[in-house]
Amino acid sequence: MTAEESGGASAVLGVEDVRDRPERWEVVQASREYRGRVFTVRRDAVRMPNGDATEIVQRDVVEHPGSVGILAVDAADRVLLIRQYRHPAGYLLWEAPAGLRDVPGEPLHVLAARELLEEAGYRAGRWDVLVDLFPSSGMSDERVRIFLARDPEEVPADEIDFRRVHEEADMPLVWVPLDEAVRKVLAGEIHNMIAATGILAVHAARARGYRGLRPVDAPEG
Repeated sequence: MTAEESGGASAVLGVEDVRDRPERWEVVQASREYRGRVFTVRRDAVRMPNGDATEIVQRDVVEHPGSVGILAVDAADRVLLIRQYRHPAGYLLWEAPAGLRDVPGEPLHVLAARELLEEAGYRAGRWDVLVDLFPSSGMSDERVRIFLARDPEEVPADEIDFRRVHEEADMPLVWVPLDEAVRKVLAGEIHNMIAATGILAVHAARARGYRGLRPVDAPEG
């Protein structure tokens, strides 16, 4: 067995090895500790593959359906942000439109288009995958796919068959120049994970002429 295969500290890896890969260690027991409206908390007893088969550790896992986010960019290189109250954080946050994967079997780009329309009142002429994330991999199985939406077009309010309620009832919308949005992220003025990651990813993608982006139906790795 090589050092890399054994997971030893002496493993020598190259840049080509820097790629996330699926792996699942043995769960010898699992129990549901809490079931909520959006997420469930599961407690797993996990066997550590370190040569000592008797080492079992407890890991709490937040089971989450996953979500999508949308970074809409217009012809003037502005990104669309909406402001929403987030009770757990105790903040009014500037965010990118986003939504839960709450319709079984719905393609993610279809969900993203629906959320952009419902939350912001826009359609987009071109869609690409921007980035895939595990936002809280130490505690949750949530997956987020962030899409890039270009050629946005505002949809008249009377054509939108959706009524916003609760935190979404009054969400201001603003178009922010991309370079200024990057400055705000780095200055700590924008905290939302999807917005911050998406803004920086769009900035990097623009520098490459938007080449190399994945199609909307690209599989999640």
